[in-house]
Amino acid sequence: MELVKCADYIIDLGPHGGDRGGEVLYQGPLGGIRKIENSATSTVLSKKLPEWEK
Repeated sequence: MELVKCADYIIDLGPHGGDRGGEVLYQGPLGGIRKIENSATSTVLSKKLPEWEK
């Protein structure tokens, strides 16, 4: 998680894997992914990095 916290830019692919995934759900600074409702990444990050950029 330290690497994610230090990232200037993240890309989230999903919403699932395989044939049901592969779409870019989000790209940008870490704090912006909070707004993506169907992102498993957002859910995990909100639990692991409660102090993440707002």
